[in-house]
Amino acid sequence: MIAPAPATTTNPEIAALLAPERIGPRDGAGKTCVVAMSGGVDSAVTALVMRERGYRVIGINLRLFSPDDPDHRANPCCGIPAMDDARMTCARIGVPFYAINMEGEFREAVVQRFVDEYAAGRTPNPCLECNRHVKFLHLVERAKMIGADCLATGHYARVERGDPATGTPHRLLRAVDPRKDQSYVLYTLTQEQLGFIHFPLGGLHKSETRALARAFDLPVAEKAESQEICFVGNRSYADFVAARRPDVTRPGEVVDAAGQTIGAHQGLVNHTVGQRRGLGIAATKPLYVIRLEPAQNRLVVGSRAEAAARELVADRVSFVSGLWPAAPLTAEAMVRYRGALAPAMVEPGPAGSGTVRVVFAGEGPIASPGQALVLYRGDEVLGGGTIAEVEQSRSRGVEKQS
Repeated sequence: MIAPAPATTTNPEIAALLAPERIGPRDGAGKTCVVAMSGGVDSAVTALVMRERGYRVIGINLRLFSPDDPDHRANPCCGIPAMDDARMTCARIGVPFYAINMEGEFREAVVQRFVDEYAAGRTPNPCLECNRHVKFLHLVERAKMIGADCLATGHYARVERGDPATGTPHRLLRAVDPRKDQSYVLYTLTQEQLGFIHFPLGGLHKSETRALARAFDLPVAEKAESQEICFVGNRSYADFVAARRPDVTRPGEVVDAAGQTIGAHQGLVNHTVGQRRGLGIAATKPLYVIRLEPAQNRLVVGSRAEAAARELVADRVSFVSGLWPAAPLTAEAMVRYRGALAPAMVEPGPAGSGTVRVVFAGEGPIASPGQALVLYRGDEVLGGGTIAEVEQSRSRGVEKQS
């Protein structure tokens, strides 16, 4: 067994990173915290930090997907190698480790939805669906079943605690490191979940997280960060989808916004709304994918202005406060992970409808049905939903895609 890491450090720079204003209060005495362990450096440091805050830490690895390759190297954050890294980290810091098989839940709620959505010409976000249906549903339930007082994950976001007794809601905030902020994929968290979950890395920059891992000699301190969709790995998402839905590779026409044929595509699965490169069409001005038309197996391209959204409708909408707005509100909208914020007016549908209409103040972002719409006000996440319809500005009127 690897010897546990020291409980304290004499390095003043590292000690400063472990100050309460950076990682949260030392409030863990007599409490148990389950930490979701992926095998990466972020979750490893999360376990370390919660231990430093005084919690009895239990590391849990969710086995979500078994890669096809025998040594599981095509998907570096899935499978046995990742689980072994998580186990070694727990041994290093002296906390128990358990693995839970949730491949069935993950396959149904995330993988199958991802394939079906792409086949329908939409653009899903599998990380968001994993958070919604797996990590913050099943894992929270498991943590409560074993009597844990909280769950901690390595997400870069912050929670400002409210006071349920006075009706003050918990608030979800962006991380201090804008390059790592993951609040976009967390908008589905409920008030009950926010009261149970900790994001101790939200006050740190990634370089500081890495510094803590090195200072405590964690076995994953130098592990490279995975940038791929976890179950897709180092393959293209198009190949992953095509292997399960061969019909998405049928060649078809590429047309401009006026409907004139200007080229051919080798399968709609190879394209997404907003794509600029890899279209294989010579043009005097940059062309963007405006929309996919699966029924006609047709790809529509045009200018940036033609691709931009004027308005959109989102469904499955929830607000972090748990309260449905009674009147329109101003917000900043984001439609891509770490994308640009666009000022907008948000018009909520009737209470219980779960729908909003978003009207952009100027030229809006390039948006696709299936993407997440997340609403911000400054650093605060107000809520979000799934884009159902997009209305794009055109010189001859408005084009709607859904």
